[in-house]
Amino acid sequence: MTGRIILALMVVGTLANCSRVAESRLNPFNWFGRSERTQVVVASNPNADPRKLVAQIITLRVEKVPGGAIVRATGLPTRQGYYDGELLPVVAENAPEGVLSYEFRISPPLEQTRVSTQQSREVVVALFVSEQSLAGVRQIRVSAASNALVVRR
Repeated sequence: MTGRIILALMVVGTLANCSRVAESRLNPFNWFGRSERTQVVVASNPNADPRKLVAQIITLRVEKVPGGAIVRATGLPTRQGYYDGELLPVVAENAPEGVLSYEFRISPPLEQTRVSTQQSREVVVALFVSEQSLAGVRQIRVSAASNALVVRR
């Protein structure tokens, strides 16, 4: 009987500590915080890639995986049919230390298409970033034509 009580107290104690772990850096879901809006900065050479910047970024998430992280962005083009989306690294001479910057580039449709609903226009792209590349990184930023989102550690 006392063994059950001790076991029950251990379980309750362990569950009580879960609230602290949920907010700590030990929780892999807190590795990078939620995305925030930030100022748009286009620093790359527009002649380097013929694709256009996506009109708007809706979401930005960083998910920890073995060996690094996956940066996942959802873009919203002006109409349906955009394709070949990619997160391209931005190389800037005066880039702040500890910031990884990307541009969400996408190819326009080859012929006229409808605007339709937001859900039908969304384009999701992802990029794997190794642990070595993330060493010392405090912020990941993704830019679009009209906005930019950033996630911080």
